Amino acid sequence: MLESGLTSYDQAQIPVMDARALDQLIADDLSACEHARHIEQIMDVVPQHMFILEADGSLSFANRAAREYLGPIEDVLPTERLAKIIHPEDLDALLETYRDAFAHAIPVEAEARVRNKDGQYGWFLHHLIPLRDEQGEIVRWCGTRIDIEALKGSEGLTQRENLALREEIDTISMFEEIVGTSPRLKAVLERVTKVARTDSTVLITGETGTGKELIARAIHRRSDRANGPFVSVNCAAIPRDLIASELFGHEKGAFTGALQRRLGRFELAEGGTLFLDEIGELPAETQVALLRVLQEREFQRVGSNLTIKTNVRVIAATHRDLPAAIDAGTFRSDLFYRINVFPLEIPALRERKEDIQLLIEYFIHCYASKAGKIIKRVDKKSLDRLQSYPWPGNIRELQNVIERSVILCDTETFSVDQSWLTREAKPSQPLQQEMISAEKERIEAALANCKGRVSGPNGAATKLGLPPSTLDSKIRALGIDKRRFQAN
Repeated sequence: MLESGLTSYDQAQIPVMDARALDQLIADDLSACEHARHIEQIMDVVPQHMFILEADGSLSFANRAAREYLGPIEDVLPTERLAKIIHPEDLDALLETYRDAFAHAIPVEAEARVRNKDGQYGWFLHHLIPLRDEQGEIVRWCGTRIDIEALKGSEGLTQRENLALREEIDTISMFEEIVGTSPRLKAVLERVTKVARTDSTVLITGETGTGKELIARAIHRRSDRANGPFVSVNCAAIPRDLIASELFGHEKGAFTGALQRRLGRFELAEGGTLFLDEIGELPAETQVALLRVLQEREFQRVGSNLTIKTNVRVIAATHRDLPAAIDAGTFRSDLFYRINVFPLEIPALRERKEDIQLLIEYFIHCYASKAGKIIKRVDKKSLDRLQSYPWPGNIRELQNVIERSVILCDTETFSVDQSWLTREAKPSQPLQQEMISAEKERIEAALANCKGRVSGPNGAATKLGLPPSTLDSKIRALGIDKRRFQAN
């Protein structure tokens, strides 16, 4: 029975051993096993992934953090195991790094994405370190994986922003990225130069497509924070129930789908500038949290009680009438006063017609270069059409028309299809319709805020400054069903 438990020893030597030596050998073996168990227990409480490979590369142990992330670990060949968990684009490089470690008996590190048990990939920094015995021989390898998803996400964001900026801006810009020499634009740029040197919060207003983000970038690059990150958030493009997590981050398990901690945009913008585009679309609860950040310079991640200090300059932008939104009860007045420290109104393109030809030439140059085309002149009729068109979509619309025309241009003379610019300027009817839509939107917002109540001190009429009878007439005229705003 004793011999059956000694499979790891030389059976031929047992008869010549005395009882004391045999007892010591067994005690040493038991001590080594107990020591190994203690090491595994310690590794299990480490939050990073840790694992042990035998000298031949086979996996002998993975700690709790690795097991919880990966799920069941199959007993397969090392290369097969890595192929199942490492992103295909990163697999070859990681295998080459591991081969280098085994071939030269050296510690190595590499970055690669690892697949979790739900099929999602996250970035990790991989380390593989040789473990040696007293004679210096490698007996095992210790591996670790450190989660760097937040760091890689920040780097990727910066790279994408820089790429987008290089595509958007060319060396012939008049002011940073802003193309134009009209008096209206020059007046704005003079104010940009002055406010950039400060750390004041800026509110940029203007129609959609006027280049509000370009103005924000110009402020950032001319400020003392120019070496810090510029992080942009479109508040209108993020679902209402996710905007708080996007801005302030969240802890693992804070809500369904929060599989790991995530840094918010405020943390990613630390030491730099955070641009909040379409701030008028923020839901009420997020407005409260943003107000606290602006007042106290601190915030909490979703699902955490830990207060984080922040050093970020906020630049906000909107195409909405925020004072009207305040009257309608959809935007907080205290937040408006916090962001409206230094207002900048960007003129619409139709208000700076002097810049249209310069912009046309600029965009033709950009898109012709990309397409490998040579365009030497602009057809006069096309130029006249472009300059007389009201450009409701502003610079963004002009840019799209020029890009489309360059793609179709087969000669050295640039021209525009007249059918693309058939919208005539009819100021009375569109303006009237716009006013009706705006009025309906304000009334509906007020009714929603007052839960369908029209009259009384807490009614929509009081909030809008109208007699209840007048408001009732407008509700009927605009076809608003006030019952849908009433509380159930």
